[in-house]
Amino acid sequence: MLFDDTYKTIKTTSEGVFRDRGSKFIGYAYPLKDENAIKELVNHLRSEHPKARHFCWACRLTPDRTVFRVNDDGEPSGSAGRPILNTLLSADITNILMVVVRYFGGTLLGVPGLIHAYKQAAMEAIQANEIVVHSLNDIYELRFDYLLLNDVMRIIKDEQLSVHTQQFDNTCFMGVGIRKAQLNAVLGKLEKLSGLQIQYLRTD
Repeated sequence: MLFDDTYKTIKTTSEGVFRDRGSKFIGYAYPLKDENAIKELVNHLRSEHPKARHFCWACRLTPDRTVFRVNDDGEPSGSAGRPILNTLLSADITNILMVVVRYFGGTLLGVPGLIHAYKQAAMEAIQANEIVVHSLNDIYELRFDYLLLNDVMRIIKDEQLSVHTQQFDNTCFMGVGIRKAQLNAVLGKLEKLSGLQIQYLRTD
C-alpha cells in the first residue's frame, strides 16, 4: 500500500483539568468535521465559564491532517494555541477541536509555565477520551439489473464493502463504501459485470 488510508480521531467529547499555582486549565476536546462549528463551541464555553480569563484553542481537520488553526486568545504569542496543537500532533489525531479554558489564579506562570499548562490540560482531555481509527472510503453508486444482484452481493461480501444505501426493484441501486487502498481492485471486479453502472459520489 503506497499511502495510509486511515486516520485517528476522538470518539466523543471529553474534558481534562490541570492546575498550577492557583490557575486552573480545563481542556475540552470535541470531534469536529467543519471549522464553521468552532465559533459556536467556543461561545458556548464562554457562556458556561463567564469568569474565566482565556479560551485558547487549536484544531486539526481533514483525514490528511493538513488543515489546522490556533488561537492564543490574549495569552503571549505561541504560549497556548501552539502547545495545544502540538499535543494533537503528538497523538496523531485529526477532526478535533481542543479548547483550554483558563481561570487566572493571580500568579504569572511565564511563557514556559503556560506552554506546559496548556499542553497538560489538552493531554488530560485526550486521555479521558477514546481514540478511534477511521478508514477513508470512496462512496460509489451501483446501478444494475435485478438479475445481477447475486454477482454484486458476492463482490460486496468478498471485499467486505460497507453498504450505505440500497433499493431493490427491477433496477437496483446500492451505495457502497470502498476503502481507498482497495479501490482499483474492487472497481476492476465490478467493471467486469456487464450492465453494471458505477458512479462516484464522494469520499467519506
